Amino acid sequence: MRGSMPTVTFRLSLLGAVLVLCASAAELPVIPGDSTRGAKLFQTQQCVHCHAVNGAGGKVGIDLGRSVNRKYTPALLAFTMWNHGPVMWTAMDAAHIETPRLSPEDAADLFAFFYSARFFDQPGDASRGQQTFTSRQCGVCHGIEDSKAEGAPPVVRWESLSDPVVLVRQMWNHSYRMHDAFARRKIEWQALTTAELDDILAYLASLPEAKKLAGHFSNTSGTGGKQVFQAKGCINCHKGSLALEDRLHNMTLTDIAVDMWNHAPRMMQPPPALSEDEMRSLLSYLWMRQFVYGGGDVAGGRKVFQERRCADCHAGGAHGAPQLPGQAKQYSEVSIISALWRHGPQMARRMKDAAIPWPMFHGPQEVADLIAYLNSVQ
Repeated sequence: MRGSMPTVTFRLSLLGAVLVLCASAAELPVIPGDSTRGAKLFQTQQCVHCHAVNGAGGKVGIDLGRSVNRKYTPALLAFTMWNHGPVMWTAMDAAHIETPRLSPEDAADLFAFFYSARFFDQPGDASRGQQTFTSRQCGVCHGIEDSKAEGAPPVVRWESLSDPVVLVRQMWNHSYRMHDAFARRKIEWQALTTAELDDILAYLASLPEAKKLAGHFSNTSGTGGKQVFQAKGCINCHKGSLALEDRLHNMTLTDIAVDMWNHAPRMMQPPPALSEDEMRSLLSYLWMRQFVYGGGDVAGGRKVFQERRCADCHAGGAHGAPQLPGQAKQYSEVSIISALWRHGPQMARRMKDAAIPWPMFHGPQEVADLIAYLNSVQ
C-alpha cells in the first residue's frame, strides 16, 4: 500500500489539474472590445489607407462595413485575414506602410468596430420603418421630440438607436410598463420581427432630430455575467431545455432584442431591471462567449492541422516555429488574429524561403475547428 501512494497521489494531482483546466476552459472570459477604441486603431494602424468602412477610407481593399453579412464573426474575420495575409503584407511593403502589431485587446477592439459598422445589416428601410412605427402603434405614445402619452420618452431622449446592448436593455426594462400602457389603452401587444425592428431603427436614425444618437458597440469579459444571471433570477427559468447558452447561438443582438420584446407578456412580472453594465456583462457572458469561442470540432481541427501541413513546422520546431499544439494556453479567434499580425509576415517569409505554400482555409469553420484542436491538447 505504501509503495502505491506516490502513484495514487500523482494520479489525483493529475486529475485535479485536468479538472481545473476544464473548469477554466468552460469559464474562459471573452476579451473585452470597444468600437470607439477600434475606430481609433483603424486610423492609427493605417488600415484606413487600404480599407473603407461604410464608404469612408481607402479603395484598395474591401469595404469592411459593407462586404460581409450580418452573421459576421471573429472566425470569419480571422479566416479572411489569414487567407489574404501575404497579399496584404506585400501591398503594405510596397506602400511603405509598417505592418501593425496587434495585441489580443487591439484585435477585439477592431472587431467591435467592424461589428458596430454593420450591426443592423441587412440594412433597414426607412420608408418601411415609418409605416411600421405607425402600424405597430409606437407613435401613439412615443413622439419624436415630445411624449404623446403615458409619460413615454420621446425618441430624441432614447439612450441609443444603434448601440445594440443599450437597445436590448431599453426594450427589456420598459416592456412591463409598456405592457400595462397597452392594456390600459386596449391595444394588443405588438409583436415584432427582426426585419421590422431594423426598419424602425433605420427610419428613426434618418430623422435630423436623432442624429446625435451615435452608434457604438462594446462587450465586457463577461466574468460578472454569471452572477447577474443568478442574482436577477434568470437561472430559475432558463435551465434544462430553456437554457440560454444554446438558444442564443447564431443570433444577433437585434434578434435577441426582438425575442425579449415578443416574450415579455409571458415573462415574470415585473421583470428584474438591469443597468447598462449589468446587461452588457450578462450578454457578454451568455452570448458573446459562444460568439467569440465558436463551436469547433476537435477531429476536424486535427485534420486541418495535418492537411495544411502545419505539423511540418509546428510539430518539430522546424524553421523556428513554436511547438503546436501544447502551449498550455487557450486560443480564440481574437487571439489568432493578434498572432497573425504579430508573427504572420515573418512566418510568410520563412515559408517562402522553405518553398512551402501559404496554407489557405476553406471557410471560417476550419478556423474554429483548428482552434478547438489546439485547445484540446495542453
